[in-house]
Amino acid sequence: MKIVIVCDVLGKPNNGTTLAAYNLIDFLRERGHDVTVVCADQDKKGKDGFAVVPIKNLGPLNLLLKANNVYLAKGDKKVLAQVMEGADVVHVLIPFLLGVAAVKLAKKMGIPVTASFHAQAENVTAHLACMNNRLANHITYLFFYHLLYKHVDTIHYPTQFIKDFFAREIGRPLPPGRVISNGVNDVFFSPREQRSEDGTFTILCMGRFSKEKAQQTLIKAVAMCDFKDRVKLLFAGCGPREKKLRRLAKRKKVDADFRFYSRDELPAVLQRADLYVHTALVEIEAISCLEAIASGLVPIICDSPRSATKAFAADENCLFRAGNARELAERIAFFYHDPAKIEAYRETYRTFKEQFRQTDCMLRMEEMLADTAALRKP
Repeated sequence: MKIVIVCDVLGKPNNGTTLAAYNLIDFLRERGHDVTVVCADQDKKGKDGFAVVPIKNLGPLNLLLKANNVYLAKGDKKVLAQVMEGADVVHVLIPFLLGVAAVKLAKKMGIPVTASFHAQAENVTAHLACMNNRLANHITYLFFYHLLYKHVDTIHYPTQFIKDFFAREIGRPLPPGRVISNGVNDVFFSPREQRSEDGTFTILCMGRFSKEKAQQTLIKAVAMCDFKDRVKLLFAGCGPREKKLRRLAKRKKVDADFRFYSRDELPAVLQRADLYVHTALVEIEAISCLEAIASGLVPIICDSPRSATKAFAADENCLFRAGNARELAERIAFFYHDPAKIEAYRETYRTFKEQFRQTDCMLRMEEMLADTAALRKP
């Protein structure tokens, strides 16, 4: 198939959406498909398989977006028309300007369109200091629906949670949808190594350092533990709130490392940890949590009503109330004081994690694209 993938925000593989994009692109190309990626990454100019559009000038708002390492693409119809000529299917990753322009043009050209649901309303409103404003989030979801999703042929949802959540927010018929995980690479399924006993209990937390990820809850929780001097926190990621988190850890006298790890480095980092904590308040899936589970780590997950990740918790011992550092401290203590419980829960997750193998998930994505392409009328 000739496939055009449209991604307003591609960038470096340091977040879930970008990783999902690259995984799909690489898989489809390995399967022999002709894949062209439309994005605003200026470093992709001249590279085979990429068509680059300008960055949208939003005036002062660009400064705010830049602070969060985000750049929005301009909906360049000329570039889109060139790459979409003769395409079998167009796949849009994010419901922003470039994706909206691609859908409108594809409809005029008679090309079937699929679109992934990779952005929650809170991912937008968090940049505008109104992440917890229900009306602002509801309006944002309505924009997503009217500008993009109601016009596509098939919607890809990474989790059942976001499919149901979006349906409730919109309250009207939606195009056909398929629930397909973004998947976990096989490298994370390697047998777990025996850690050396050095007296340190290492807790890993992966994710962008941003407001909606709420890593401060973990720092506060460890500070409450009577064994905090034997705990090492590893925060794997990058983002605008790193300095605030560093200052908080120092003030609470918590041993914490903050660092961005490449995809090649992550498997070894996961092997170094004893426990995984996922603090995010807003999450469509959280591949980082699934990677931890695949690597043999037991997760403790925030039960935020705006997060799909809570569905990965084995039971209440793997959940804590959103923002409740005291309860998180109790969950950490539950596993810290009895290592045998970690082993027991690890066994519980052994079968659960198999459904998220990336190759299987990508085959289902390929099938979705092929089925949608077949809708094209002669």
